[in-house]
Amino acid sequence: MLLACLNGDRGRDSHPGVPLSPTELAADAARCVGLGVGAVHVHPRTADGVESLRPADIADAVVAIRAAVPGLPVGVSTGAWIEPDPLARAALVGAWTVLPDFASVNVHEPGAEAVARALHERGVMVEAGLWTVPAVEAYRGWRVPVGRVLVECMAPSPESALAEAAAMLDALAPSGPPVLLHAEGAGVWVVLAEAVRRGLDTRIGLEDTLRLPDGSLARDNAALVAAAVASGAG
Repeated sequence: MLLACLNGDRGRDSHPGVPLSPTELAADAARCVGLGVGAVHVHPRTADGVESLRPADIADAVVAIRAAVPGLPVGVSTGAWIEPDPLARAALVGAWTVLPDFASVNVHEPGAEAVARALHERGVMVEAGLWTVPAVEAYRGWRVPVGRVLVECMAPSPESALAEAAAMLDALAPSGPPVLLHAEGAGVWVVLAEAVRRGLDTRIGLEDTLRLPDGSLARDNAALVAAAVASGAG
């Protein structure tokens, strides 16, 4: 599966094509699905563009995307930078009125397992985000069911991103949930190629990179998705 990560924590100051509003997210999701994407991951915003876990903001984004692309799995982030208090984060999940299909939880963040439990109790599939080998070890101690593992390479160079990917994949149990392998920044395209080589799910979008494989600035999410599909993803 190729997943499109449409916006992340980026604003228009990073790229003019970053979708922020529910309408923009829905339009981008539709364009990307037309190119072969099987799911989308979004960071819903308030009306003034601030990342949010509030029920109304989650609902607006999820409903808009589902209206534009019925049946498309929609996921959101629960990153600690959106709401630093883990108890408040879990409470917000418990208050959601419209549920996404899945939500990512960064294992290294304080209170991550409690947030994952709140998601699971609401029937939302948990994605465990692993950024380091120690995070893999922490994840092994979780008692919350996980539907997908995100191996997320944040290293600053392609070479170190590949090494990071290999180390985390080696540390994971081979019989665990499906793995989605991706990177952010300089390692995006080499790690995507590695995911294709290994037969793993992967993702692409303006959350992870602003640039195409040749280093030029991508016009939008659709251009990134088209490049990923051309390279064998999806």
